[in-house]
Amino acid sequence: MKSQRRAPSPKVTPTVAAKIKFLWNTTNMNQAQIAARLGALNQGRVCEVVNGRKFVDVPAAEGL
Repeated sequence: MKSQRRAPSPKVTPTVAAKIKFLWNTTNMNQAQIAARLGALNQGRVCEVVNGRKFVDVPAAEGL
């Protein structure tokens, strides 16, 4: 029996990273909620942005 492969999480772009930072800084949403709000994102990708491992130089968006 062949194992099912899940589709990979979409790549996070600088624009999406800015939205993640905006939502994290201005709402009470947790990382999983932000991932769900922005579509098919993996919570792990949100974590990388929030904790400064990715897109360190990208500022938070001005608004959504």
